[in-house]
Amino acid sequence: MTTFTKITGDETPLIEVDAAKRLSKIDPMTYGGFTEHMGRCIYGGIYEPSHPQADEHGFRKDVLSALRELDIPVVRYPGGNFVATYHWQDGIGPREKRPKRPELAWLGVESNQFGTDEFMKWLDVLSEGKERRVEPYLCLNFGTGTLDEALAWVEYCNGTRDTYYANQRRANGHPEPYRVKYWALGNEVWGPWQVEQMTKEDYAKKAAQWAKALRLLDPDIQLILCGQDGQSSWDHYVLNKCVGWVDMHSIHIYTASNEHLKNATAPLAAERAIQITASLIDLARIENNISPTKPGPKICFDEWNVWDPERAPGDKGAEEQYTLSDALAVAVWLNVFVRQSRYIGMANIAQTVNVISPLVTTESGVVRQSTWWPLLLFSKYMRGWTVAAHVRSGAYVGETQPAWLQGTLGEGAPWLDVSAAIGEDGCVSLAVVNISETEDFATDLKGVGSDVSVFTVSGAGVSSTNKEGKEEVSLTEDKWDGQGKYTFTKHSFTLLRWKS
Repeated sequence: MTTFTKITGDETPLIEVDAAKRLSKIDPMTYGGFTEHMGRCIYGGIYEPSHPQADEHGFRKDVLSALRELDIPVVRYPGGNFVATYHWQDGIGPREKRPKRPELAWLGVESNQFGTDEFMKWLDVLSEGKERRVEPYLCLNFGTGTLDEALAWVEYCNGTRDTYYANQRRANGHPEPYRVKYWALGNEVWGPWQVEQMTKEDYAKKAAQWAKALRLLDPDIQLILCGQDGQSSWDHYVLNKCVGWVDMHSIHIYTASNEHLKNATAPLAAERAIQITASLIDLARIENNISPTKPGPKICFDEWNVWDPERAPGDKGAEEQYTLSDALAVAVWLNVFVRQSRYIGMANIAQTVNVISPLVTTESGVVRQSTWWPLLLFSKYMRGWTVAAHVRSGAYVGETQPAWLQGTLGEGAPWLDVSAAIGEDGCVSLAVVNISETEDFATDLKGVGSDVSVFTVSGAGVSSTNKEGKEEVSLTEDKWDGQGKYTFTKHSFTLLRWKS
């Protein structure tokens, strides 16, 4: 958690870190990914058998190599909106026998050449060299799907007995169960764009009944309830009816604005949503007399990112060209997750490749967009525990996107957006986003070491972008002796790291 005091323009900013005050554990699942059958995420992204970089499974090796840098702990699949008309059995067995289907979420055709077994194999390959495997997180079809179909999928993935779908998995060449732990009870079923949109009453009843049956089949799975944005009557109602059946509550928020300061501060709306959702979870537990000894659901923020659907429409592939402003917004997003780590059980940036992604494939290789760099630094260093920090700085007090955010910020949004963490190795990491487009801030730092590694992400201006053969937003590394003031330059993200 980071506290904030607003100062006037003639006062010197201050950031104080107390590494001895460990506030909450940062769940490693915070840095999860998401692969949906949408645009070029699967086909032409992670799976492209005809590409020179493809391995023997058809997986692009350059994509795998890049993603390993992020140490991704979990990947959500296969959607997303796509899942509302997806039938998993279309995507198993001999490829030549798999049916092509109309795809109604993004108005394409699904070849089913990549399905459950390919996804699990891709995770195996992605996990090579890691101490722990990259966990699968599967989303169940709550649109055109049935409970029988959902039970069959869990049995196919996790079954160990002599039963039909477990034997089908074995017959398809996979004798050992996949041990899929995380299962979502639908995706955005509240939305008018969904096939089989549901009312909150109908969804809550269905989710509780499905959860009951799924747990009878496999008591070890974790179930994720389909929330909205964490601040709606939908979230309140479905939590109240299902809080005793689920392990996490999913919320989705995307932020974007063509105006830099609105863009950079927009993720603070997600911080408020997390706080509201946490309160709704507490309220549901109180009203349902849930035993205090039973752990409460965490928040699964399984779709988040900067995305403007007008400039990057979903049915056109949703390929954003991210700017430095977007990179700073992503850094603020990640600061939010660290500050609110007490409540976060999982978070998944949408998406992992090409589709509103920090990583883009081309014919000749991959491009790391501006948003890649803050994601890389957080995933490498902002782990362990959130520690106490305090910021004294000026603040942005103008209009926000969404508009309601302005009214919740009190003294405004600090020009210096901050979070701090301490890892298992005793190293402290301080993440600082200077959202100002025009002003550097010479800042007093307290609690900082004397041998400080400095990582900075910036560019010439907030509209700077990265394209193939042209990197305008980059990561630089330096050292600092911890003496005197440290200057956080305009429109930059800085990570300072030292041994406590």
